[in-house]
Amino acid sequence: MMNHRCNPSLRHPHTGLVRHTLVNQQGAALLMAMLTVALVATLAAAGVWLQWRSIEVEAAERQRAQAHWLLLGALDWARIILREDARAGGDNGQDHLAEPWAVPLQEARLSTFVSSNAEGVSRDDERMAEEVFLSGQISDLQGRLNVLNLVESDGQLSQASLVVFERLFKRLDLPPTELQTLAQQLVQALGNKVARPLRPQRVEQLAWLGLSANTLAILAPHVCVLPVRTSVNLNTASEEVLMASLSGVDAASAQKLVQLRASRHFSTLEDARQRLDNPRAGIDPALHSVNSRHFEVRGRLRWGATVIEERSLVERNGVDVRVLWSDRGQLAAPQREPLGRPFVQ
Repeated sequence: MMNHRCNPSLRHPHTGLVRHTLVNQQGAALLMAMLTVALVATLAAAGVWLQWRSIEVEAAERQRAQAHWLLLGALDWARIILREDARAGGDNGQDHLAEPWAVPLQEARLSTFVSSNAEGVSRDDERMAEEVFLSGQISDLQGRLNVLNLVESDGQLSQASLVVFERLFKRLDLPPTELQTLAQQLVQALGNKVARPLRPQRVEQLAWLGLSANTLAILAPHVCVLPVRTSVNLNTASEEVLMASLSGVDAASAQKLVQLRASRHFSTLEDARQRLDNPRAGIDPALHSVNSRHFEVRGRLRWGATVIEERSLVERNGVDVRVLWSDRGQLAAPQREPLGRPFVQ
């Protein structure tokens, strides 16, 4: 009997086709398995990324909330200092640069203000306190020229205040044409016209009224925008502001005034007039004072690569200190921290 295994011609005609089909099915199954593994790996990676992302967002939100409360605490601290200063000085108290509110606090770790044995302070809070740095200061805004003084209560341009600003622009070598534009736009902004420029509330917003970026940068340390007309505090004003606000004072007299108040602050305007011994100084009770009601509180928080700064305008009426507005901004942390950054004491 003939062996079918030895004679290929006698094999089943579909044997090769079956083998080819089996090979194709095995390849398809292997491909499907690889695709399934790739799909599962992709979904798993996406799930891990989403979980990581949600953790990062939650951590950032928690950090933002904690920074908000820390800066809010610093602002409350500053208000307490100003309130205690008013309570100690009474109704006729003077505000000068030797008072506690004027002494800045250099950048310090948050752990400096938190006792390691304080009840309720967790290990995580202690570690956070080691990583967070606070700094800032309180500034007397009435040591600057109030831009809104350019407009009288009846909405007309104040010629007396315009002369003061002209002296300041001349001292700082700024273009007088920009001052004229600023004054005209400010009159319109404070007027009753329907189509008028927006009323500025911050110094940087004076760019809306025609000041260039260069002029604004030079002018910013010497001016402010307060909600009411204010006088200049002779105990806290800079030499440039003193030269601008006092009609008969040159650079030498302004420097002498600063030296006199450094040894002993002015208790009254008459005291300043007598010690300056300059009848042409033009000290006017309507334009000058020795105390202040408006202050700027700046707080700065550095937390790892995040730097958050907050600026607030506060108004003090007696022992009542209220916040008029606050700004907060997040900056990129510098590679090397500068020394001597102040904070509210």
